Amino acid sequence: MDTIEQRIEGVVDSILEDYRQQRDIDKLDALQHPDKDTVTDIIAKLCRIVFPGYSRDKNYRVYNARHNLSMLIEDVMYHLSRQIALVIGDTEEGTRLSLAFLQTIPAIRAVVQTDVQAAFDGDPAATSKDEIIFSYPGLFAITVYRLAHELHKLGVPMIPRMMTEYAHSITGIDIHPGAAIGAHFFIDHGTGIVIGETTVIGEGVKIYQGVTLGGLSTRGGQSLRGKKRHPTIENNVTIYANASILGGDTVIGQGSVIGSNAFITESVAPCTTVTNKTQELQYRPRGNCCEACEKKC
Repeated sequence: MDTIEQRIEGVVDSILEDYRQQRDIDKLDALQHPDKDTVTDIIAKLCRIVFPGYSRDKNYRVYNARHNLSMLIEDVMYHLSRQIALVIGDTEEGTRLSLAFLQTIPAIRAVVQTDVQAAFDGDPAATSKDEIIFSYPGLFAITVYRLAHELHKLGVPMIPRMMTEYAHSITGIDIHPGAAIGAHFFIDHGTGIVIGETTVIGEGVKIYQGVTLGGLSTRGGQSLRGKKRHPTIENNVTIYANASILGGDTVIGQGSVIGSNAFITESVAPCTTVTNKTQELQYRPRGNCCEACEKKC
């Protein structure tokens, strides 16, 4: 009888043979692809840049801010340019794109400030903006999206999606980096939200958990690439929990309110409230529902 070591060697041989089929899943050269751990580390460092007083290294004193920021920027520049070079195959272009991205950070921070303000204004449970920055998953997902979106606009492949999918794995909020989202955006609670690639969202929009801004159908597959498949949400719209708004021609007019569990595939006029017809609740006596109860419920 073969030993366990021999059996393991047999498994190794069979899998190596399977690798030789030249399928997409058979690629062995990991050095030709971006590294997930490195991208995750870049996200953490970018968040330190966006929120310097909330995620800085506490070993450094504040009066060394310029020196510390210089080191952080150089670190991000080095690793990001290398990761971009891996996906585009051009080291010089990777450096150029990394620098162009880093130059957008002041503008990103300006719009993130509006997102913080929107969260504070829109959530009576928020006791401070510090609480929002430290603990709100919606703000984290939005911040990562805004960083990834700038890379997406620069034409960087793969890495922006890796960034937003990391945020998705942490928060349960799935925002495609290609979506266009205006300022003062607030996600409350957030779990289960899906925002598709060609979604357009105006300013002052607030959405709750479980909302889907998606496509009507994906049966067309790759033939739909580049086409407007997801809805447009105009300014100052509120979308409550578990609503689904689908289709590239669907426009939700400004100032509208979409109620929970609504399923919408057609445009909605501005300043409209959309709700499901209230379901009738039925009440039936349960009889003697618990032994501790002295009377029938």
